[in-house]
Amino acid sequence: MFVKNARLLARRGTHLMQARGYADEMKLTFAAANKTFYDNADVRQIDVPSFSGSFGILAKHVPTLAVLKPGLVQVIENDGKTSKYFVSSGTITVNEDSSVQVLAEEAHEIKDIDVSEARQLLSKYQSAISSASSDAAKAEAAIAVECCEALVKAAE
Repeated sequence: MFVKNARLLARRGTHLMQARGYADEMKLTFAAANKTFYDNADVRQIDVPSFSGSFGILAKHVPTLAVLKPGLVQVIENDGKTSKYFVSSGTITVNEDSSVQVLAEEAHEIKDIDVSEARQLLSKYQSAISSASSDAAKAEAAIAVECCEALVKAAE
């Protein structure tokens, strides 16, 4: 009985995978207001920071929609080359056909980030929290601190 049920589940699973149109390759579009980094490019893996936790995306990943949090996006291309980017916020969409869109408010290559300048910004916004005169100013400074902390961590 168990074997019969296992075969039935295996056939259903195979049918569902074929019906959903899963692909063996993954197409990435990764863009921000300041630049398009990948435009429908074949890649092996993408690692992204989200508010529900950081996760890796491979071909055949379950369809997903997530919100980016400030942090490191890592793209591993098919030839093994790894590229790293800092993103401030945005969205990640993984589609049934294994295409992925990473749309960031702002994104920069890690190699272009000056760690000492990022630390100075962090210090500036930490001071702004304690000297803020309104709740709105405190909230804005707290968001900037969170972003700067992620920026420093990504750049180190």
